[in-house]
Amino acid sequence: MLLAVDIGNTNVVVGVYDGTAWRHQWRIRTVRDKMADEYGVLFRGLLREADLTLEAFERIVVASVVPPLTGRLEEMLAKETPVTPLIITHEVDTGLTFTVKDASEVGADLLANAVAAYTREQRACVVVDFGTATTFTAVSDEAVFLGVAIAPGMNLAAAALSGGTAQLPQVRLVSPPSAIGTNTIHAIQSGVLFGYVGLVEQLIGLFQDEMGSEVPVIATGGLADVIAPLTDRFSSIDSWLTLDGIRLIGERNPPEP
Repeated sequence: MLLAVDIGNTNVVVGVYDGTAWRHQWRIRTVRDKMADEYGVLFRGLLREADLTLEAFERIVVASVVPPLTGRLEEMLAKETPVTPLIITHEVDTGLTFTVKDASEVGADLLANAVAAYTREQRACVVVDFGTATTFTAVSDEAVFLGVAIAPGMNLAAAALSGGTAQLPQVRLVSPPSAIGTNTIHAIQSGVLFGYVGLVEQLIGLFQDEMGSEVPVIATGGLADVIAPLTDRFSSIDSWLTLDGIRLIGERNPPEP
């Protein structure tokens, strides 16, 4: 059994894979100052809901873009299980090659997204990940990691409006009844959501122009389900794509005997 952990700036996503399917998945809030022992309590509680313990896993694979939490999670796992986790970096075997100037700059989540998307499509593809940032990742027909575009995430943009102005509130990101907002909440929802549709469609178009064809585009991340109904540019939607990439990278890098 495999435990996959995706540590992002906003959420920590945890998944349990039993060898054939994902049995359990959780999305919890990232708390940067939480200590290793506190994460131990949290993980034990999540797994207890599934009648599991950390000792049940033969393999633990971690993708993290929050370095301080990577160390704390490793510290916690060292106390709770004899299994040494695989920490995903550009140096592990992903099956990808790179044209980016410095592969060490590529986030572990982007590597996992690229591996999962290419494994599924077996051809050139693009992944759009709606998280703290909105990222666009391009992979070629030959499994070459071509590069990335990064934009502020929708929640980040909405929070910037609220935090940087005197009278604009923080709002829930749901589709408003019309593009022309008739109150402040609908006006912000329109600007952020419909504005991001334009951003997403423009960048997908530019990526496909540079890649030379209308390649499949997979949407993932915590906000994928919010924006996906507003555009027809996605071939598929998979909110747990990153976890699957973490699993696939783990399978390519078996533990040393």
